[in-house]
Amino acid sequence: MIKVYSIKNLVLLMGLFFIPSLVFSQKVFTTDYSSQSDIKVFVVDYESQSDLKVFKVDYQSQSKGNKGLWYFVKYPSQSDKNIYFVDYESQSDLKVYFVKFKSQSGWRNNSKKHLLY
Repeated sequence: MIKVYSIKNLVLLMGLFFIPSLVFSQKVFTTDYSSQSDIKVFVVDYESQSDLKVFKVDYQSQSKGNKGLWYFVKYPSQSDKNIYFVDYESQSDLKVYFVKFKSQSGWRNNSKKHLLY
C-alpha cells in the first residue's frame, strides 16, 4: 500500500512541474549566440515557406499552447525556449513567418512541433 501511495504522489508532483511548461510553452528568449539556443530559427519571406506561422503577443497569458503565439521575455530564465535567429535557411531547425493577425498563427509542418515542447 505504501508503494501505491508513493507512486501517486510522484505522478502528482511530476504533473505540477510539467503541466505549466506545456500550457505556457511559447515564452521565448532571443539569444546572442547560437550555442546558447535550444532552437535555431530562420525567418522566411513567404508564408508558404514556413514550418510555423508566428504571432507576437503582448502578454504572457496569451501565449498558451503550442500554436505559434510567442511572447518574447527579457531574461533567459523566464523563457521556455531560447532561440537564435540565423542568417541562412540551411542553418535553421525551424522556419517561421511572422503574421499580422493572431488568427493566422499555427503550424504548417506538424513534424516540427516537438521542437517547442
